Amino acid sequence: MKSIKTLIFSAAAALIFTGCKSTQVVISKPVLDEILTTPAKKTELSEANFKIWSHLDITKDSIAGMSLDKAYQFLQGKKANPIIVAIADSGVDINHEDLKDVLWMNPDEIANNNKDDDNNGYVDDIFGWNFLGNAKGDIVTTDQLEITRIVKRGSAKFADKKATEIAEEDKLAYQEYLKLNEEFKATIVEKESEIQQMEATLVNLNRVQENFAAVKKLAKTDSLTLEVVQNLNPPSLTGVMQKQNVENILKQGFNEATLLEYKGQVEEYTKEIKKAMTGYDLDMNFRQSLGDDLYDISDKYYGNNNVLGTADAALHGTHVAGIVAANRTNNLGAVGVANNVKIMAVRIVPEADEHDKDVALGIRYAVDNGAKIINTSFGKRFSPNKNWVYDAIKYAAENDVLIVNAAGNDGKNIDVRETYPTDSKDMLTEFTDNVITIGASSLHYDEQLPANFSNYGKINVDVFAPGVDIYASTPNNKYEALSGTSMAAPSTAGVAALIRAYYQSLSAKEVKSILMNSGVKINFKVILPGSQTQTNQKGKLVPFSDLSVSGRIVNAYNALKLAEYISNKK
Repeated sequence: MKSIKTLIFSAAAALIFTGCKSTQVVISKPVLDEILTTPAKKTELSEANFKIWSHLDITKDSIAGMSLDKAYQFLQGKKANPIIVAIADSGVDINHEDLKDVLWMNPDEIANNNKDDDNNGYVDDIFGWNFLGNAKGDIVTTDQLEITRIVKRGSAKFADKKATEIAEEDKLAYQEYLKLNEEFKATIVEKESEIQQMEATLVNLNRVQENFAAVKKLAKTDSLTLEVVQNLNPPSLTGVMQKQNVENILKQGFNEATLLEYKGQVEEYTKEIKKAMTGYDLDMNFRQSLGDDLYDISDKYYGNNNVLGTADAALHGTHVAGIVAANRTNNLGAVGVANNVKIMAVRIVPEADEHDKDVALGIRYAVDNGAKIINTSFGKRFSPNKNWVYDAIKYAAENDVLIVNAAGNDGKNIDVRETYPTDSKDMLTEFTDNVITIGASSLHYDEQLPANFSNYGKINVDVFAPGVDIYASTPNNKYEALSGTSMAAPSTAGVAALIRAYYQSLSAKEVKSILMNSGVKINFKVILPGSQTQTNQKGKLVPFSDLSVSGRIVNAYNALKLAEYISNKK
Protein backbone atom coordinates (compact mmCIF):
# COMPACT_ATOMS: atom_id res chain seq x y z
CA MET A 1 0.00 0.00 0.00
CA LYS A 2 1.44 3.35 -1.02
CA SER A 3 2.03 6.05 1.58
CA ILE A 4 0.14 9.28 1.11
CA LYS A 5 3.57 10.92 1.25
CA THR A 6 4.71 9.13 -1.90
CA LEU A 7 1.94 10.68 -3.99
CA ILE A 8 2.37 13.75 -6.13
CA PHE A 9 0.10 16.32 -4.53
CA SER A 10 -1.92 18.76 -6.60
CA ALA A 11 -4.99 20.88 -6.11
CA ALA A 12 -7.03 18.27 -7.94
CA ALA A 13 -6.00 15.62 -5.42
CA ALA A 14 -7.87 17.51 -2.73
CA LEU A 15 -11.11 16.74 -4.51
CA ILE A 16 -10.99 13.15 -3.30
CA PHE A 17 -12.17 14.48 0.03
CA THR A 18 -15.34 16.10 -1.31
CA GLY A 19 -18.67 14.47 -0.67
CA CYS A 20 -21.54 13.64 -2.99
CA LYS A 21 -24.00 16.11 -1.46
CA SER A 22 -25.59 18.34 -4.08
CA THR A 23 -25.45 22.12 -3.86
CA GLN A 24 -27.02 25.06 -5.69
CA VAL A 25 -23.86 27.17 -5.29
CA VAL A 26 -21.81 27.73 -8.43
CA ILE A 27 -18.23 26.99 -7.41
CA SER A 28 -15.03 27.76 -9.28
CA LYS A 29 -11.96 25.71 -8.55
CA PRO A 30 -9.23 28.08 -7.30
CA VAL A 31 -6.05 28.40 -9.33
CA LEU A 32 -3.20 27.73 -6.94
CA ASP A 33 -0.04 27.93 -9.06
CA GLU A 34 -0.43 31.49 -10.29
CA ILE A 35 2.05 33.07 -7.84
CA LEU A 36 5.68 33.66 -8.86
CA THR A 37 7.46 30.46 -9.81
CA THR A 38 10.90 32.02 -10.25
CA PRO A 39 13.18 33.74 -7.72
CA ALA A 40 12.03 37.25 -6.89
CA LYS A 41 13.96 40.49 -6.58
CA LYS A 42 14.75 41.15 -2.95
CA THR A 43 12.83 43.85 -1.14
CA GLU A 44 14.22 46.04 1.63
CA LEU A 45 12.08 45.67 4.74
CA SER A 46 11.31 48.30 7.33
CA GLU A 47 11.68 47.28 10.98
CA ALA A 48 7.90 47.10 11.31
CA ASN A 49 7.55 44.85 8.27
CA PHE A 50 10.47 42.69 9.32
CA LYS A 51 8.53 41.82 12.48
CA ILE A 52 5.66 40.52 10.36
CA TRP A 53 7.58 39.31 7.29
CA SER A 54 6.00 35.86 7.57
CA HIS A 55 2.58 37.50 7.05
CA LEU A 56 3.59 39.33 3.87
CA ASP A 57 2.65 38.47 0.31
CA ILE A 58 5.00 37.00 -2.29
CA THR A 59 3.62 38.86 -5.32
CA LYS A 60 3.18 42.20 -3.58
CA ASP A 61 6.25 42.24 -1.33
CA SER A 62 8.67 39.76 -2.98
CA ILE A 63 8.97 38.16 0.45
CA ALA A 64 8.23 34.46 1.02
CA GLY A 65 5.43 35.12 3.47
CA MET A 66 2.00 33.49 3.84
CA SER A 67 -0.19 36.25 2.28
CA LEU A 68 -2.05 36.81 5.53
CA ASP A 69 -3.56 40.22 4.71
CA LYS A 70 -5.12 38.78 1.56
CA ALA A 71 -6.37 35.85 3.65
CA TYR A 72 -8.18 38.14 6.08
CA GLN A 73 -9.63 40.17 3.21
CA PHE A 74 -10.99 36.92 1.82
CA LEU A 75 -12.55 36.12 5.21
CA GLN A 76 -14.34 39.44 5.62
CA GLY A 77 -18.01 38.91 6.37
CA LYS A 78 -17.59 35.21 7.05
CA LYS A 79 -18.52 33.68 10.39
CA ALA A 80 -16.19 31.60 12.55
CA ASN A 81 -16.29 29.53 15.71
CA PRO A 82 -13.33 29.52 18.10
CA ILE A 83 -10.85 26.68 17.71
CA ILE A 84 -8.76 25.31 20.58
CA VAL A 85 -5.07 24.96 19.71
CA ALA A 86 -2.98 23.03 22.22
CA ILE A 87 0.64 24.13 22.59
CA ALA A 88 2.47 20.97 23.68
CA ASP A 89 5.71 22.58 24.70
CA SER A 90 7.91 23.95 27.51
CA GLY A 91 5.19 26.09 29.08
CA VAL A 92 3.21 29.23 28.28
CA ASP A 93 3.19 32.57 30.10
CA ILE A 94 -0.56 32.84 30.69
CA ASN A 95 -0.17 36.38 32.07
CA HIS A 96 1.47 37.75 28.93
CA GLU A 97 -0.23 40.89 27.65
CA ASP A 98 -0.53 39.43 24.14
CA LEU A 99 -1.80 36.00 25.22
CA LYS A 100 -3.99 36.46 28.30
CA ASP A 101 -7.08 37.26 26.21
CA VAL A 102 -6.68 34.29 23.86
CA LEU A 103 -6.31 31.50 26.41
CA TRP A 104 -8.48 28.42 26.67
CA MET A 105 -10.12 28.14 30.08
CA ASN A 106 -11.59 24.85 31.23
CA PRO A 107 -15.34 25.58 31.50
CA ASP A 108 -15.93 22.68 33.88
CA GLU A 109 -13.23 23.51 36.41
CA ILE A 110 -13.46 25.98 39.30
CA ALA A 111 -10.18 27.83 39.74
CA ASN A 112 -8.04 27.27 42.81
CA ASN A 113 -10.48 25.20 44.86
CA ASN A 114 -8.07 22.27 44.95
CA LYS A 115 -10.74 19.96 43.53
CA ASP A 116 -11.05 17.99 40.34
CA ASP A 117 -14.42 19.51 39.43
CA ASP A 118 -14.68 17.93 35.99
CA ASN A 119 -13.44 14.52 37.18
CA ASN A 120 -10.80 14.25 34.47
CA GLY A 121 -8.07 13.34 36.95
CA TYR A 122 -6.32 16.73 36.86
CA VAL A 123 -6.97 19.15 39.72
CA ASP A 124 -7.56 22.83 38.89
CA ASP A 125 -6.51 22.43 35.25
CA ILE A 126 -7.84 25.83 34.28
CA PHE A 127 -5.47 26.70 31.40
CA GLY A 128 -4.11 23.23 30.66
CA TRP A 129 -1.76 20.86 32.46
CA ASN A 130 1.89 20.53 33.44
CA PHE A 131 3.13 16.94 33.10
CA LEU A 132 6.58 18.05 34.31
CA GLY A 133 5.57 18.42 37.93
CA ASN A 134 3.81 16.81 40.87
CA ALA A 135 1.03 17.53 43.34
CA LYS A 136 3.48 19.05 45.82
CA GLY A 137 4.20 21.81 43.32
CA ASP A 138 7.62 20.59 42.20
CA ILE A 139 8.49 21.22 38.55
CA VAL A 140 11.16 20.02 36.14
CA THR A 141 12.85 22.41 33.72
CA THR A 142 15.97 20.42 32.76
CA ASP A 143 16.34 16.76 31.87
CA GLN A 144 18.66 14.31 30.17
CA LEU A 145 18.86 13.59 26.48
CA GLU A 146 17.24 10.30 25.52
CA ILE A 147 20.62 8.83 24.54
CA THR A 148 21.79 9.49 28.11
CA ARG A 149 18.80 7.64 29.56
CA ILE A 150 19.35 4.70 27.20
CA VAL A 151 23.05 4.51 28.04
CA LYS A 152 22.31 4.78 31.76
CA ARG A 153 19.79 1.93 31.66
CA GLY A 154 22.05 -0.13 29.43
CA SER A 155 25.01 0.41 31.71
CA ALA A 156 23.02 -0.78 34.71
CA LYS A 157 22.11 -3.95 32.83
CA PHE A 158 25.22 -4.72 30.77
CA ALA A 159 28.27 -2.77 31.93
CA ASP A 160 29.69 -5.47 34.22
CA LYS A 161 29.06 -8.33 31.79
CA LYS A 162 31.12 -9.87 29.01
CA ALA A 163 29.63 -10.56 25.60
CA THR A 164 29.62 -14.28 26.34
CA GLU A 165 27.44 -13.66 29.40
CA ILE A 166 24.62 -11.91 27.53
CA ALA A 167 21.41 -13.90 27.21
CA GLU A 168 20.24 -14.62 23.68
CA GLU A 169 17.12 -12.47 24.02
CA ASP A 170 19.28 -9.50 25.17
CA LYS A 171 21.96 -9.62 22.48
CA LEU A 172 20.29 -7.10 20.18
CA ALA A 173 19.79 -4.63 23.04
CA TYR A 174 23.37 -5.24 24.15
CA GLN A 175 24.78 -4.39 20.71
CA GLU A 176 22.63 -1.27 20.56
CA TYR A 177 23.89 -0.24 24.00
CA LEU A 178 27.53 -0.69 22.92
CA LYS A 179 26.97 1.43 19.80
CA LEU A 180 25.17 4.24 21.61
CA ASN A 181 27.64 4.20 24.49
CA GLU A 182 30.49 4.83 22.03
CA GLU A 183 28.56 7.67 20.41
CA PHE A 184 27.70 9.06 23.84
CA LYS A 185 31.33 9.12 25.00
CA ALA A 186 32.62 10.50 21.70
CA THR A 187 30.08 13.32 21.75
CA ILE A 188 31.10 14.35 25.25
CA VAL A 189 34.76 14.47 24.22
CA GLU A 190 33.84 16.52 21.14
CA LYS A 191 31.72 18.99 23.10
CA GLU A 192 34.33 19.42 25.83
CA SER A 193 36.97 20.09 23.18
CA GLU A 194 34.69 22.66 21.55
CA ILE A 195 34.16 24.40 24.89
CA GLN A 196 37.93 24.56 25.43
CA GLN A 197 38.39 26.07 21.97
CA MET A 198 35.71 28.67 22.59
CA GLU A 199 37.14 29.57 25.99
CA ALA A 200 40.62 29.97 24.45
CA THR A 201 39.08 32.22 21.80
CA LEU A 202 37.49 34.34 24.53
CA VAL A 203 40.86 34.71 26.28
CA ASN A 204 42.35 36.02 23.04
CA LEU A 205 39.42 38.36 22.42
CA ASN A 206 39.70 39.76 25.94
CA ARG A 207 43.38 40.41 25.32
CA VAL A 208 42.59 42.23 22.09
CA GLN A 209 39.94 44.29 23.89
CA GLU A 210 42.53 45.27 26.50
CA ASN A 211 44.91 46.28 23.70
CA PHE A 212 42.26 48.51 22.15
CA ALA A 213 41.64 50.17 25.52
CA ALA A 214 45.38 50.79 26.05
CA VAL A 215 45.89 52.21 22.55
CA LYS A 216 42.84 54.47 22.89
CA LYS A 217 44.25 55.76 26.14
CA LEU A 218 47.61 56.42 24.51
CA ALA A 219 45.96 58.17 21.55
CA LYS A 220 43.61 60.08 23.87
CA THR A 221 40.60 59.20 21.74
CA ASP A 222 37.59 56.89 21.88
CA SER A 223 37.61 56.30 18.13
CA LEU A 224 40.63 54.61 16.60
CA THR A 225 41.44 54.74 12.90
CA LEU A 226 44.31 53.05 11.13
CA GLU A 227 45.97 56.42 10.49
CA VAL A 228 45.74 57.42 14.17
CA VAL A 229 47.27 54.13 15.32
CA GLN A 230 50.08 54.20 12.74
CA ASN A 231 51.16 57.67 13.94
CA LEU A 232 51.49 56.59 17.59
CA ASN A 233 54.86 56.14 19.28
CA PRO A 234 54.36 53.98 22.40
CA PRO A 235 56.91 54.60 25.15
CA SER A 236 57.32 50.90 26.08
CA LEU A 237 57.76 47.52 24.45
CA THR A 238 54.36 46.47 25.77
CA GLY A 239 52.81 49.53 24.16
CA VAL A 240 54.52 48.75 20.85
CA MET A 241 53.11 45.22 20.89
CA GLN A 242 49.62 46.50 21.75
CA LYS A 243 49.81 49.05 18.93
CA GLN A 244 50.94 46.38 16.46
CA ASN A 245 48.08 44.09 17.45
CA VAL A 246 45.45 46.82 17.00
CA GLU A 247 47.04 47.98 13.74
CA ASN A 248 46.92 44.45 12.30
CA ILE A 249 43.25 44.10 13.21
CA LEU A 250 42.32 47.44 11.64
CA LYS A 251 44.21 46.51 8.47
CA GLN A 252 41.99 43.42 8.15
CA GLY A 253 38.93 45.67 8.06
CA PHE A 254 37.78 44.98 11.62
CA ASN A 255 37.23 47.48 14.41
CA GLU A 256 36.50 47.34 18.11
CA ALA A 257 32.75 47.21 17.57
CA THR A 258 32.93 44.16 15.31
CA LEU A 259 35.27 42.44 17.76
CA LEU A 260 32.85 43.07 20.63
CA GLU A 261 30.00 41.70 18.52
CA TYR A 262 32.03 38.60 17.72
CA LYS A 263 32.96 38.21 21.38
CA GLY A 264 29.29 38.32 22.31
CA GLN A 265 28.51 35.61 19.76
CA VAL A 266 31.30 33.39 21.08
CA GLU A 267 30.11 33.90 24.67
CA GLU A 268 26.53 33.04 23.71
CA TYR A 269 27.60 29.97 21.75
CA THR A 270 29.79 28.76 24.61
CA LYS A 271 26.88 29.24 27.00
CA GLU A 272 24.62 27.19 24.72
CA ILE A 273 27.15 24.34 24.47
CA LYS A 274 27.54 24.21 28.25
CA LYS A 275 23.77 24.26 28.63
CA ALA A 276 23.41 21.41 26.14
CA MET A 277 26.05 19.42 28.01
CA THR A 278 23.75 19.07 30.99
CA GLY A 279 21.70 16.67 28.87
CA TYR A 280 24.62 14.21 29.02
CA ASP A 281 24.65 14.12 32.83
CA LEU A 282 24.18 10.46 33.80
CA ASP A 283 23.39 11.37 37.41
CA MET A 284 20.58 13.82 36.70
CA ASN A 285 17.39 12.63 38.37
CA PHE A 286 14.94 15.54 38.33
CA ARG A 287 12.14 14.04 36.22
CA GLN A 288 12.56 10.58 37.72
CA SER A 289 11.99 11.97 41.20
CA LEU A 290 8.50 13.38 40.61
CA GLY A 291 6.79 10.28 41.97
CA ASP A 292 5.17 8.62 38.95
CA ASP A 293 6.49 5.53 37.22
CA LEU A 294 8.08 6.83 34.01
CA TYR A 295 7.78 3.44 32.34
CA ASP A 296 4.14 2.77 33.18
CA ILE A 297 1.76 4.55 30.78
CA SER A 298 -1.21 3.66 32.98
CA ASP A 299 0.25 5.78 35.81
CA LYS A 300 -1.14 8.95 34.25
CA TYR A 301 -2.57 11.17 36.96
CA TYR A 302 0.47 13.18 37.94
CA GLY A 303 1.72 16.73 37.40
CA ASN A 304 0.17 20.06 38.41
CA ASN A 305 -1.53 23.10 36.92
CA ASN A 306 1.60 25.29 36.70
CA VAL A 307 1.59 25.58 32.90
CA LEU A 308 4.28 28.27 32.96
CA GLY A 309 6.90 26.30 34.85
CA THR A 310 9.39 29.16 35.03
CA ALA A 311 9.80 32.21 32.82
CA ASP A 312 13.13 30.98 31.48
CA ALA A 313 11.80 27.50 30.75
CA ALA A 314 8.65 28.86 29.10
CA LEU A 315 10.41 31.05 26.54
CA HIS A 316 10.02 28.50 23.76
CA GLY A 317 6.38 27.63 24.43
CA THR A 318 5.35 31.26 24.93
CA HIS A 319 6.96 32.18 21.61
CA VAL A 320 5.22 29.30 19.84
CA ALA A 321 1.86 30.29 21.32
CA GLY A 322 2.37 33.88 20.21
CA ILE A 323 3.09 32.86 16.63
CA VAL A 324 -0.24 31.06 16.48
CA ALA A 325 -2.45 33.52 18.29
CA ALA A 326 -0.87 36.65 19.80
CA ASN A 327 -3.76 39.13 20.08
CA ARG A 328 -4.34 40.66 16.65
CA THR A 329 -6.35 43.70 17.81
CA ASN A 330 -4.66 45.10 20.94
CA ASN A 331 -1.86 47.02 19.16
CA LEU A 332 0.76 45.43 21.39
CA GLY A 333 4.06 43.74 20.56
CA ALA A 334 3.31 40.94 18.13
CA VAL A 335 0.51 39.80 15.82
CA GLY A 336 -0.51 36.15 15.71
CA VAL A 337 -1.50 34.30 12.56
CA ALA A 338 -5.01 33.33 13.67
CA ASN A 339 -8.01 35.00 15.23
CA ASN A 340 -10.82 32.98 16.80
CA VAL A 341 -8.29 30.78 18.59
CA LYS A 342 -8.05 29.65 22.20
CA ILE A 343 -4.62 28.52 23.37
CA MET A 344 -4.41 25.46 25.65
CA ALA A 345 -1.08 25.00 27.44
CA VAL A 346 0.24 21.44 27.77
CA ARG A 347 3.66 21.44 29.41
CA ILE A 348 5.68 18.35 28.43
CA VAL A 349 9.04 19.62 27.10
CA PRO A 350 12.04 20.20 29.38
CA GLU A 351 15.43 21.51 28.37
CA ALA A 352 16.91 18.45 26.55
CA ASP A 353 14.59 15.56 25.53
CA GLU A 354 10.99 15.00 26.49
CA HIS A 355 9.79 11.62 27.82
CA ASP A 356 7.55 9.49 25.62
CA LYS A 357 5.12 9.04 28.48
CA ASP A 358 4.66 12.80 28.93
CA VAL A 359 4.22 13.27 25.17
CA ALA A 360 1.63 10.52 24.85
CA LEU A 361 -0.40 11.67 27.84
CA GLY A 362 -0.07 15.31 26.81
CA ILE A 363 -1.58 14.56 23.41
CA ARG A 364 -4.41 12.59 25.01
CA TYR A 365 -5.09 15.41 27.50
CA ALA A 366 -5.36 17.94 24.68
CA VAL A 367 -7.71 15.70 22.70
CA ASP A 368 -9.91 14.92 25.69
CA ASN A 369 -10.28 18.60 26.52
CA GLY A 370 -11.38 19.78 23.11
CA ALA A 371 -8.27 20.77 21.16
CA LYS A 372 -8.73 20.41 17.39
CA ILE A 373 -5.09 21.26 16.62
CA ILE A 374 -2.01 20.26 18.61
CA ASN A 375 1.30 21.97 17.89
CA THR A 376 4.33 19.77 18.64
CA SER A 377 7.43 21.93 18.22
CA PHE A 378 9.89 19.44 19.67
CA GLY A 379 11.74 16.32 18.65
CA LYS A 380 14.47 13.81 19.43
CA ARG A 381 16.48 11.02 17.79
CA PHE A 382 15.46 8.15 20.04
CA SER A 383 12.06 7.08 21.35
CA PRO A 384 12.20 3.94 23.51
CA ASN A 385 8.45 3.95 24.16
CA LYS A 386 7.36 5.26 20.78
CA ASN A 387 4.36 2.93 20.67
CA TRP A 388 2.76 4.99 23.44
CA VAL A 389 3.12 8.07 21.26
CA TYR A 390 1.89 6.23 18.15
CA ASP A 391 -1.22 5.19 20.05
CA ALA A 392 -1.79 8.77 21.22
CA ILE A 393 -1.45 10.08 17.66
CA LYS A 394 -3.98 7.48 16.46
CA TYR A 395 -6.27 8.51 19.33
CA ALA A 396 -6.03 12.10 18.07
CA ALA A 397 -6.89 10.91 14.55
CA GLU A 398 -9.93 9.03 15.83
CA ASN A 399 -11.10 12.29 17.39
CA ASP A 400 -10.41 14.40 14.28
CA VAL A 401 -7.47 16.32 15.77
CA LEU A 402 -4.70 17.67 13.53
CA ILE A 403 -1.12 17.47 14.85
CA VAL A 404 1.28 20.06 13.40
CA ASN A 405 4.81 18.76 13.91
CA ALA A 406 8.19 20.48 13.59
CA ALA A 407 10.65 18.63 11.33
CA GLY A 408 13.73 19.46 13.43
CA ASN A 409 16.77 21.71 13.18
CA ASP A 410 19.71 19.45 12.33
CA GLY A 411 19.93 20.19 8.61
CA LYS A 412 19.40 16.46 7.99
CA ASN A 413 17.36 14.28 5.67
CA ILE A 414 14.86 12.64 8.02
CA ASP A 415 14.01 10.08 5.36
CA VAL A 416 17.29 8.41 6.35
CA ARG A 417 17.82 9.74 9.89
CA GLU A 418 15.02 8.96 12.32
CA THR A 419 13.42 11.72 14.34
CA TYR A 420 10.48 11.56 16.76
CA PRO A 421 7.57 12.09 17.08
CA THR A 422 6.60 10.79 13.67
CA ASP A 423 3.61 9.40 11.82
CA SER A 424 5.66 6.63 10.20
CA LYS A 425 6.86 3.43 11.87
CA ASP A 426 9.19 2.47 9.02
CA MET A 427 10.16 5.93 7.65
CA LEU A 428 8.23 5.08 4.47
CA THR A 429 4.54 4.63 5.23
CA GLU A 430 2.20 6.73 7.34
CA PHE A 431 0.07 4.88 9.87
CA THR A 432 -2.31 7.85 10.16
CA ASP A 433 -3.32 10.91 8.15
CA ASN A 434 -3.67 13.60 10.84
CA VAL A 435 -0.01 14.63 11.24
CA ILE A 436 1.62 17.30 9.07
CA THR A 437 5.39 17.77 9.44
CA ILE A 438 6.84 21.20 8.69
CA GLY A 439 10.23 22.37 7.45
CA ALA A 440 11.41 25.94 7.97
CA SER A 441 11.67 28.56 5.22
CA SER A 442 13.20 32.04 5.25
CA LEU A 443 11.95 35.34 3.83
CA HIS A 444 14.23 34.96 0.78
CA TYR A 445 12.30 33.93 -2.32
CA ASP A 446 15.45 32.60 -4.01
CA GLU A 447 18.06 29.89 -3.47
CA GLN A 448 18.16 30.80 0.24
CA LEU A 449 14.47 29.94 0.70
CA PRO A 450 14.91 26.88 2.96
CA ALA A 451 16.44 27.64 6.35
CA ASN A 452 19.99 26.28 6.48
CA PHE A 453 19.20 24.44 9.73
CA SER A 454 15.93 22.83 8.66
CA ASN A 455 15.50 19.09 8.39
CA TYR A 456 14.00 17.96 5.11
CA GLY A 457 12.74 14.79 3.44
CA LYS A 458 10.85 13.92 0.28
CA ILE A 459 8.92 11.31 2.26
CA ASN A 460 8.72 12.59 5.84
CA VAL A 461 8.48 16.40 5.57
CA ASP A 462 5.14 17.52 4.16
CA VAL A 463 5.54 21.23 3.47
CA PHE A 464 7.66 24.25 4.45
CA ALA A 465 6.57 27.41 6.29
CA PRO A 466 8.20 30.57 7.68
CA GLY A 467 10.61 29.71 10.49
CA VAL A 468 13.48 32.22 10.40
CA ASP A 469 13.50 35.38 12.54
CA ILE A 470 9.85 35.04 13.54
CA TYR A 471 8.88 37.82 15.95
CA ALA A 472 6.55 36.78 18.76
CA SER A 473 5.86 36.86 22.49
CA THR A 474 8.31 35.75 25.17
CA PRO A 475 7.71 35.62 28.95
CA ASN A 476 7.23 38.73 31.10
CA ASN A 477 5.55 40.80 28.35
CA LYS A 478 8.61 40.70 26.13
CA TYR A 479 9.10 39.87 22.47
CA GLU A 480 11.86 38.37 20.39
CA ALA A 481 12.64 37.08 16.90
CA LEU A 482 13.56 33.38 17.04
CA SER A 483 14.31 30.78 14.38
CA GLY A 484 13.61 27.07 14.00
CA THR A 485 11.19 24.56 12.61
CA SER A 486 9.66 25.17 16.05
CA MET A 487 8.53 28.50 14.58
CA ALA A 488 7.48 27.04 11.21
CA ALA A 489 5.08 24.58 12.86
CA PRO A 490 2.99 27.24 14.69
CA SER A 491 3.01 29.40 11.56
CA THR A 492 1.28 26.45 9.89
CA ALA A 493 -0.88 25.69 12.93
CA GLY A 494 -2.18 29.25 12.77
CA VAL A 495 -3.29 28.79 9.16
CA ALA A 496 -4.82 25.43 10.07
CA ALA A 497 -6.71 27.16 12.88
CA LEU A 498 -8.13 29.70 10.43
CA ILE A 499 -9.35 26.88 8.19
CA ARG A 500 -10.94 24.97 11.05
CA ALA A 501 -12.51 28.10 12.57
CA TYR A 502 -14.15 29.24 9.35
CA TYR A 503 -14.81 25.87 7.67
CA GLN A 504 -15.73 23.54 10.49
CA SER A 505 -17.08 20.80 8.25
CA LEU A 506 -13.54 20.01 7.13
CA SER A 507 -11.75 17.15 8.84
CA ALA A 508 -8.17 17.05 10.12
CA LYS A 509 -7.27 14.91 7.11
CA GLU A 510 -8.77 17.46 4.73
CA VAL A 511 -7.03 20.39 6.44
CA LYS A 512 -3.69 18.62 6.09
CA SER A 513 -4.33 18.06 2.39
CA ILE A 514 -5.39 21.66 1.90
CA LEU A 515 -2.25 23.02 3.57
CA MET A 516 -0.08 20.85 1.34
CA ASN A 517 -1.95 21.34 -1.93
CA SER A 518 -2.52 25.08 -1.61
CA GLY A 519 1.00 26.15 -0.75
CA VAL A 520 3.07 28.12 -3.23
CA LYS A 521 4.77 25.63 -5.54
CA ILE A 522 8.49 26.25 -5.93
CA ASN A 523 10.12 25.16 -9.18
CA PHE A 524 13.66 26.53 -8.78
CA LYS A 525 16.78 25.21 -7.12
CA VAL A 526 17.72 26.08 -3.56
CA ILE A 527 20.63 25.52 -1.21
CA LEU A 528 20.30 22.13 0.43
CA PRO A 529 19.98 22.65 4.20
CA GLY A 530 23.11 21.57 6.04
CA SER A 531 25.27 21.57 2.89
CA GLN A 532 27.04 24.86 3.53
CA THR A 533 30.37 24.21 5.26
CA GLN A 534 33.68 25.97 5.73
CA THR A 535 35.04 24.18 2.67
CA ASN A 536 31.83 24.61 0.64
CA GLN A 537 30.32 27.94 1.64
CA LYS A 538 28.00 28.04 -1.37
CA GLY A 539 26.43 24.72 -0.48
CA LYS A 540 24.74 22.28 -2.83
CA LEU A 541 21.88 23.33 -5.11
CA VAL A 542 18.90 20.98 -5.36
CA PRO A 543 15.30 21.36 -6.58
CA PHE A 544 13.11 22.66 -3.77
CA SER A 545 10.69 19.88 -4.66
CA ASP A 546 13.26 17.36 -3.34
CA LEU A 547 12.92 18.69 0.21
CA SER A 548 9.31 17.78 0.97
CA VAL A 549 6.32 15.79 -0.21
CA SER A 550 4.50 18.81 -1.61
CA GLY A 551 7.40 20.95 -2.82
CA ARG A 552 5.48 23.96 -1.51
CA ILE A 553 5.49 26.67 1.17
CA VAL A 554 2.33 27.34 3.17
CA ASN A 555 0.10 30.16 1.91
CA ALA A 556 -2.88 31.24 4.01
CA TYR A 557 -4.79 32.95 1.20
CA ASN A 558 -4.56 29.96 -1.12
CA ALA A 559 -5.43 27.59 1.73
CA LEU A 560 -8.62 29.44 2.56
CA LYS A 561 -9.67 29.60 -1.09
CA LEU A 562 -9.22 25.85 -1.41
CA ALA A 563 -10.92 25.26 1.94
CA GLU A 564 -13.98 27.21 0.82
CA TYR A 565 -14.09 25.35 -2.47
CA ILE A 566 -13.95 21.92 -0.82
CA SER A 567 -16.36 22.94 1.94
CA ASN A 568 -18.94 24.19 -0.56
CA LYS A 569 -18.63 21.02 -2.63
CA LYS A 570 -19.74 18.88 0.30
